[in-house]
Amino acid sequence: MSPEPVRIAMWSGPRNISTAMMRAFENRPDTSVIDEPFYAAYLKISGADHPLRDETLGRHESDWRKVVEMLTGPVPGGRAIFYQKHMTHHMLPEVGRGWMAACRNVFLIRAPEAVLASYSAKRPGFLPADIGYATQREIFEAEADRLGAPPPVIDAEDVLRDPQGTLGALCAALGIPFCERMLRWPPGRRATDGAWAPAWYDSVERSTGFAKPRLYPRLNGELINLADAVREHYNHLAQYRTPA
Repeated sequence: MSPEPVRIAMWSGPRNISTAMMRAFENRPDTSVIDEPFYAAYLKISGADHPLRDETLGRHESDWRKVVEMLTGPVPGGRAIFYQKHMTHHMLPEVGRGWMAACRNVFLIRAPEAVLASYSAKRPGFLPADIGYATQREIFEAEADRLGAPPPVIDAEDVLRDPQGTLGALCAALGIPFCERMLRWPPGRRATDGAWAPAWYDSVERSTGFAKPRLYPRLNGELINLADAVREHYNHLAQYRTPA
């Protein structure tokens, strides 16, 4: 009898190197990945006007119950690891969360300044809920209560500064072997990328590995206030970061 696959649910907000992390795991020979599986359900329920909304709804499953069946069912390709890239803000109150217990839940965090500088350049008009900090903390605390201990947390800047050390520590926390192939990947689009990729993935499509950390433009006006408003959620999770 084959062992039960390892299902990794990686929870982050947007503009948080989440697609680069998906590339790293997809480059492992033992891993299948899925890109933001609740995005279409989120758009359908919320009515949010996002780039490539119609394409996303047309190509991806928008019934969250069917998405859950897919996430907890057979792993594509029959592989040993199923890496699931999730956006925390997609988990609206209407979407059930009981299925998360079947996964090893991990939390990818990033300082608000870096997230907001990148996100606002792509989508100028947005609400605090669109960057997912409060929901990320909510899911983290629920998972910590379920486990009786904090689940793994990694910071995007730690990954960029020391990809091998940070990913090695993450793999150890997940109980899977580290694979050198996580550090480099071929450029280009993937069949596994969501229908929204043309609007968001231009940088990662050019990449062949994790970029070096960089300085972002200083925030101003409402973005400064928003960064201050969500910082407590980032700081709360940051205290549990998995050290490299």
